[in-house]
Amino acid sequence: MNSFVKKLKQIVIILAVTLLTIGCSQVPSLSYNPWEVIELPTEAIFSDLAFTDDFDRGWLVGTKAALFETTDGGNTWQEKNLALGDEKVSFTSVSFAGEEGWISGKPSILLHTKDGGETWERIPLSEKLPGSPYNVEALGANSAEMTTDLGAIYQTNDGGRTWQALVAEAVGVARNISRSEDGKYIAVSSKGNFYSTWEPGQSQWTPHNRNSSRRLQNMGFGKDGRIWLLARGGQVQFSVEDDFETWENPIAPEFSTSWGLLDIGYRTPEEIWVAGGSGNLLCSFDGGKTWLKDREVEEVPTNLYKIIFLTSEKGFVLGQRGYLLKYNPQSEPPSATA
Repeated sequence: MNSFVKKLKQIVIILAVTLLTIGCSQVPSLSYNPWEVIELPTEAIFSDLAFTDDFDRGWLVGTKAALFETTDGGNTWQEKNLALGDEKVSFTSVSFAGEEGWISGKPSILLHTKDGGETWERIPLSEKLPGSPYNVEALGANSAEMTTDLGAIYQTNDGGRTWQALVAEAVGVARNISRSEDGKYIAVSSKGNFYSTWEPGQSQWTPHNRNSSRRLQNMGFGKDGRIWLLARGGQVQFSVEDDFETWENPIAPEFSTSWGLLDIGYRTPEEIWVAGGSGNLLCSFDGGKTWLKDREVEEVPTNLYKIIFLTSEKGFVLGQRGYLLKYNPQSEPPSATA
C-alpha cells in the first residue's frame, strides 16, 4: 500500500513538472516596452475608439454604456454620460470622419454627432432591423455604413434618416465582423465553424469552410494585403495576398500556452502585434515570421481584446476593467533579449 502511494506521488510530481515546463514561454522578450498603461474608473470592457481629424479629440466606448473623451490625443480621458434613461446599453463601435461621428450599440442604439461629440443625437432604428448594430463606419458628410451582429449591411447618405440594404439577407449570428479600408467584410460564425466574405457590389455573403479542425476566434484585414486568422489554441494564419481561400502554413507565436489570441493589429505592413488573454502581447517585425513578447505588460490585470493603430505613431490596445494601453513611439530599434 505504501509503495503504491509513493509511486502515485511520483507520478503526480512528474506530471506537475511536465505541465510547468510546457507552460513556460520560450518566446524571446522585446528589449523595450512601447506601451503606456492607462487605468480609467470603470468596470467596462472597451470595444472601440476613434478620433476626429485633428487626432487630439477622441472617443472611447465599451460595455455598461462606457463613454470617455480625450482632448489631448489619448493621454488623459474624461468619462461622459448620455441621457439614456434606465436602458442597459453596451456600445460596440465608434467612428469619425472629420467632426462627424457615429456610435453603435446594443440592444439597438445608434448615435450621431456633427460637432465632434459636443452633442449626440439618437437615430431611430426599425424594429425589423435584423440583429443589433455591431459596427458603424463614418464615410463622410451625412454618410455611414452600419453592420448588425447578424451580418446585415446598410448605408445611409442622409444622416441616418434612410438606409439602403447592401445585402439581400443576413449571414447569421457572427462572433465578429471586420471591415477593410476599401469596404470589404469578413465575418466569423458564432461558433467559429466557418467564415463569410462580402465585397462591394455583391448581393449576398459568400461562405467559406475553415481550413483546419481548430475553431476560428477572429479574422481581419492586414495592411500588407493579406487576411489574418486567429484560431483556438493560439494559432495565427495569413492568407495569400487578396485571396479568401488560400492560406499559408499556420504559426504558433507562443507554443503550448493556456491563454487564447484575441486580435491582431498592424502598425506597419511589416510590424504586427497580437493580443490575448491575461495581458499577453506579442509582436513581429518581419510580417509574422518571428515573434517577440512584451513581458512588461504581462502583469496588467486584464485581457487585451482589441488593437487599434490609427497611424504608425498612434495606437491603442483595449482591455477590460478600465485598462487600455497607449503606444509611445521609441527611437530604440527593436531587438530580442534572452
